[in-house]
Amino acid sequence: MEELVTQIIGYLRGMWRFRWWGLALAWVVGIAGGIAIYTMPDRYESSARIHVDTQSVLRPLMSGLAVQPNIGQQIDLLSRTLISRPNVEKLITMADLDLTVQNAEQREALITSVTNRLRIQSGRRDNLFTLSYSDTEPARSQRVVQSLLSLFVESGLGGKRQDTDAARRFIEEQIRSYEQKLAEAENRLKDFRLRNMALLGAGTRDYVSQIGDTNEQLRQARLELREAENSRDAMKQQLAAGPGDAALPPPIAATPEIDARIDSLKRNLDDMLQRYTDQHPDVVGARRVIEDLEKQKQVRIAELQANPPADSFGMMGGGGVEQTRLALAQAEARVASLRARVSEFESRLQRLSEDAQRIPELETEMAQLNRDYSVHKSNYDQLVARRESANIAAEMSTQSGIADFRIIDPPTLPNKPSAPNRLLLLPLIALAGLAAGFALTFLISQLRPAFSDARQLREVAGLPVLGTVSMLSTAERRRRRRNGLLAFGGGVAAYAGAFAAVTVAIMFLQS
Repeated sequence: MEELVTQIIGYLRGMWRFRWWGLALAWVVGIAGGIAIYTMPDRYESSARIHVDTQSVLRPLMSGLAVQPNIGQQIDLLSRTLISRPNVEKLITMADLDLTVQNAEQREALITSVTNRLRIQSGRRDNLFTLSYSDTEPARSQRVVQSLLSLFVESGLGGKRQDTDAARRFIEEQIRSYEQKLAEAENRLKDFRLRNMALLGAGTRDYVSQIGDTNEQLRQARLELREAENSRDAMKQQLAAGPGDAALPPPIAATPEIDARIDSLKRNLDDMLQRYTDQHPDVVGARRVIEDLEKQKQVRIAELQANPPADSFGMMGGGGVEQTRLALAQAEARVASLRARVSEFESRLQRLSEDAQRIPELETEMAQLNRDYSVHKSNYDQLVARRESANIAAEMSTQSGIADFRIIDPPTLPNKPSAPNRLLLLPLIALAGLAAGFALTFLISQLRPAFSDARQLREVAGLPVLGTVSMLSTAERRRRRRNGLLAFGGGVAAYAGAFAAVTVAIMFLQS
């Protein structure tokens, strides 16, 4: 620690030798700096405050019906991107700053200067923005701030309108596109249904149950055909045997009324089976009536066989033969009718079997058509709903104004310069002059060193110092030393006093 103090004292003694050089440089730097500060042009700053109110009564009321954009985030982004080159160029034109611009270089310099002097300060919590600009002319600075304020408001409202219009145009284009897709899907579905109407018209009935019902009807028809053929063959045998061999009456001719009712009910049953299932009450009732009639027919035939009429076949000539032939003709007609029925059931069964093989393919195609239609319909409905929501949001923004720009303080016309701050710069330049003088004395003391005591000489030379010669202090020397200190102190005091006086004078002038 002692060595450090000794070294510092040695530096100060060396610098003290060249104190007048340092004082002279301090005066030069101070005077030059003072003149530079005095000649700096005054700048006048105009400012305005604007509040962006993003709270609206309609926002909670229209929640879920209209699009609710993040207005606060949009305004914050606008405040940070407002000072851009296109906006600055527009601002220069609005404020008539380019009247004296002659070439492209001057215009570029003007854009750079205006950009550097524009300021936008925002309070993010209360949405309060301060716009400011400084210029050498007060009226021009006010005009620039007024233009910037108008640009800020127009950019916010215009940006919202442009975003809304762009969104609505995009939604309208998508709606038209999906309308076309939806119409094409509907046409494809309609054409498919028209082409396959016969297969799709069965309703909820399963083709397996239809094939089973048809098989049952075919089996019943074949049974009745065999019965009719047997009856017809019996009549033919009766006619071929002659009158003597005719012992029994033909069974068909014995019950013509019952056979007619049975045929009528069976035809009705066929029609009902094409529309209803086997468990339908009408189908069950018709089958029960047919079974009762069949039993009555069997009972009637048995009665006729047990007690044949005396004159039924006693004489096979004349009217008896004619009746037998008439019954045979009826039997032939019944056989032909039953064969037609069997043929119809066989063709119907074959057609159902072929259609049943196509059903999986048709169901797959139908499912795909329905899926495409459902997707297009869902997207179309969503786009229409969003279009209405966008329309409501646009109307709400136009009529009520979701973001309300309120000017708190209009642009002011400054009557006092805001820069340069000479009261602050003058003390700083005074300190800078002293620092420059101090640095100069230290530099010269290092370039022209001297030994202030024997210890320093011994350390540097590395040789023993036998003794030192002291300077005798006389009255003349003390007087000159005192005068030198007084002169140096007066120089430093005059330096500080000059800056203090200039600072006080500027303070009075600005007040």
